Amino acid sequence: MLNFIQNIKEKNPMIHCITNYVTINDVANILIACGASPIMSDYSKECEELTSISDGLVINLGNIYPDVVEAMKISLKSANTNNIVSVFDPVAIGATKPRKKIAFELLKEGKFSVIRGNISEIKNLVGLNTKSKGVDASKSDAKDSLEDKVEIAKTLSRNTGSVVVISGAKDIITNGDISYICENGDEMMKNITGSGCILTALIAAFIASNNNILEATLMAVITSGVAGEFAKNMLNNRGNLTFRENFIDEIFLMNDDKISKFAKFYEI
Repeated sequence: MLNFIQNIKEKNPMIHCITNYVTINDVANILIACGASPIMSDYSKECEELTSISDGLVINLGNIYPDVVEAMKISLKSANTNNIVSVFDPVAIGATKPRKKIAFELLKEGKFSVIRGNISEIKNLVGLNTKSKGVDASKSDAKDSLEDKVEIAKTLSRNTGSVVVISGAKDIITNGDISYICENGDEMMKNITGSGCILTALIAAFIASNNNILEATLMAVITSGVAGEFAKNMLNNRGNLTFRENFIDEIFLMNDDKISKFAKFYEI
């Protein structure tokens, strides 16, 4: 494997995050831990300038209100104009009509390098029926076959030109032609809020520092999964908050050799 993490540490990419207030601290910390530099701003009047001087952009729909939606649109346009990579996290777009409307407006007005969500969120973006009511994937959607999930991801990728990630027990990463399944991770990751938001930011750091967006996205997903496995092994009968701290520590300590040794993925 190539030096994906080493490239992040050497470049120290600045990542502009318009993200979820519930998880903003963890998102910033995970970026620092992997070697990136976070900017956490959603003020619309400065977003064009901030994005233009950044190496990557994260747009997360976790918290939406008029000015932040305007900031998202301005920053996405700035990223596209300045050839800056971007990652979209369509959090809970099936929960309300306004949220879904904003997501589709963003997809119409600009292009994202990567789109990451759970199966329910990605199905919503493709226009398929889903029973999701919040930030988590619905149980019925989670039961879709792996083959069906891959096809859904490939459809969205072809429709948008973005690399698509479906997070789940088995993560799917595709550019519409080449698709990977990643089997790293641990059940404890479900017990902390923001594991998806964290992964979205991690993807931004990886693709901002490595030229191959599909491979860099795959490595970001693997890195998150391996960190989750090691964080669980270090719990010593402690709970979910200790796991969260361990997870950030493991990202800080991660290196390319460790990823190469413990990666569990295959092309499908």
